[in-house]
Amino acid sequence: MPQDGAAAREGRSAQAASRSGAAEGRDAPHPPGGPDDAPGPAPGSEEDRADALAQALDAVEVRRSRRRVRTVTAFREGGRLVVAIPARFTRTQEREWVRRMVTKLVSQEQRRRPSDEQLLARATELSTRYLEGRAQPTSVAWVTNQGRRWGSCTPGEGTIRISSRVRGMPRWVLDYVLLHELAHLLQAGHGPEFWALVERYPRTERARGFLEGVAYATDAPADEDDGEEQVTEP
Repeated sequence: MPQDGAAAREGRSAQAASRSGAAEGRDAPHPPGGPDDAPGPAPGSEEDRADALAQALDAVEVRRSRRRVRTVTAFREGGRLVVAIPARFTRTQEREWVRRMVTKLVSQEQRRRPSDEQLLARATELSTRYLEGRAQPTSVAWVTNQGRRWGSCTPGEGTIRISSRVRGMPRWVLDYVLLHELAHLLQAGHGPEFWALVERYPRTERARGFLEGVAYATDAPADEDDGEEQVTEP
């Protein structure tokens, strides 16, 4: 059955949110998970964060929906920032929730795309937390020449390189890649001693599974039957 215009727009918004890692809130939101799920401070200076927030608020599109009752969602759609709110919201509620959700989404995006300096600071923090501070990188940088590798390092120089493909992945995945390379500063190979260090990170298996899934989706050859039918992602 075809959707009416408002319902169709709402359906597209929900699909876009699921693809882009939307921020979502309720009337009485509760943070999920335990300490490892709690987000750290967004990277960058206060001035940088304020500028990013101001730009996002200037460009935001607000969509009201009669089907949306108690949830508010912020997401990217075609490069545009959208906040979907219940149609019953007053203008005051709209302003309050738009600012709240745009702030949340901008902070999430900044945490997922740290600069080289912020990568180094995060690597140092992870070394202190899981490796007693013994791994001391001299530099950590995003690079585009890693091929299928997620990262690499030069132990003699203390340098770490992280594939730009990791940029934008969940923070716990980036943390795993960083810790993997930090462990290589202490153990060059992939023997038991190396994995004993890496597995101090509580999300090692989950992060490895995530990366294996990304690698499979990106690099695996298509099956012979794949050409028989094409499914277009919404």
